[in-house]
Amino acid sequence: MRAVDLIQRKRDGGELTREEIDFFVQGYARGRIPDYQASALAMAVYFRGMTPVELSALTESMMRSGQVLDLSDLPGPRADKHSTGGVGDKTSLILAPLAAACGVFVPMISGRGLGHTGGTLDKLESIPGFRTRLGLDEFRSVLARCGLALIGPTPEIAPADHRLYALRDVTATVESLPLIAASIMSKKMAEGIDALVLDVKSGDGAFLGTLEQSRELARAMIAIGREMGRKVEALVTAMEQPLGRTVGNALEVAESIETLKGRGPRDLESLSIELAARMVHLSAGIGLDVARGRVRGALVSGAGLQKLREVIELQGGDPRVCDDPTLLPRASGTVVVRADRDGRVRRLGARAIGHAAMLLGAGRETVDGTIDPTVGFVFHKKVGDPVSMNEPIVTVHAGTSPRLEKALAGLRASIEVGPEAMATGQLVLDRLA
Repeated sequence: MRAVDLIQRKRDGGELTREEIDFFVQGYARGRIPDYQASALAMAVYFRGMTPVELSALTESMMRSGQVLDLSDLPGPRADKHSTGGVGDKTSLILAPLAAACGVFVPMISGRGLGHTGGTLDKLESIPGFRTRLGLDEFRSVLARCGLALIGPTPEIAPADHRLYALRDVTATVESLPLIAASIMSKKMAEGIDALVLDVKSGDGAFLGTLEQSRELARAMIAIGREMGRKVEALVTAMEQPLGRTVGNALEVAESIETLKGRGPRDLESLSIELAARMVHLSAGIGLDVARGRVRGALVSGAGLQKLREVIELQGGDPRVCDDPTLLPRASGTVVVRADRDGRVRRLGARAIGHAAMLLGAGRETVDGTIDPTVGFVFHKKVGDPVSMNEPIVTVHAGTSPRLEKALAGLRASIEVGPEAMATGQLVLDRLA
């Protein structure tokens, strides 16, 4: 079997067998197949796509290139959630503690932000002392003790995906739907979970702009999960404006804590509850309405907030931030952006807002970029809200970034005020199972 023959067949629109895909993936993971041949196959997949059988084989081979966790010794169901990324999307910090408070074990392996989208790990690392780099043994220990653990990628989990992901980033193949689906699912299926809930974003601030692209990705991931014997559901959710009222790492942690206290923005609270309820519903095998009731109960009682305290302490962070958000890092100054007319907010362009936050230092342009956890935006108005001339729309928490003026210009351009508000539509655009 030769790698060049497989590249040629896929280039010409042919289908690869499971054995051939496994030969290629394992060979690449072990250094027997060079980067230039892996990039050639990735480009062939980008143009030719993959059949459902090929996609399942690719995902399983990438998953089995490393360790697959066995968490069957835990006394309860196991579930996780994955978001395709957005602006102000901090639901993981809310739904994971809520699901854990309902008896579900949540072994969450998350990623970092890149470009205009934020990353869960960057938010967690804004909590003083919080460690996202745990060995698998410590990961298991934290999970067993409090019901959830929140870490970053490890070299033991899907190492073939780590290599291929880095290659895709420099070969213009990131946007390939089959490669996106296999990358996400190879890591999630290695977590030892029974069920997975997908939050596939769609719209201006999403990785995938159109509703049909988001549905296509959701269907592909659901099919992979079913093939591997897991329960998988997907919500396609709108990402036309930031979720909640904050963008920026420490600011988003503070808003997540407020949400777990029952004082969060309605859009953020409702989506977090819905995603957590579906995790409970799928993994525990109970009715969705019953699961929603349990999740809401965990929010009202403070049980979800207590789970967040526990995991912060177990992973080396300062749990006092749950009671005193001023312990989170803070920016050295603020700038208020005000309305230039009376009217209603017609647009808060999520992508431009995410890009402006990245310019401030809340995100990174390259994978090795550094993060300023203090900077970001607090929105006082959302789309549809009335606003008066000179009334604050957003407060910018700014550090010493030399690109502050450029970020402010981009932020102002993302805001539109007019005489009438545009219809905001539903937050949940579709449900797929």
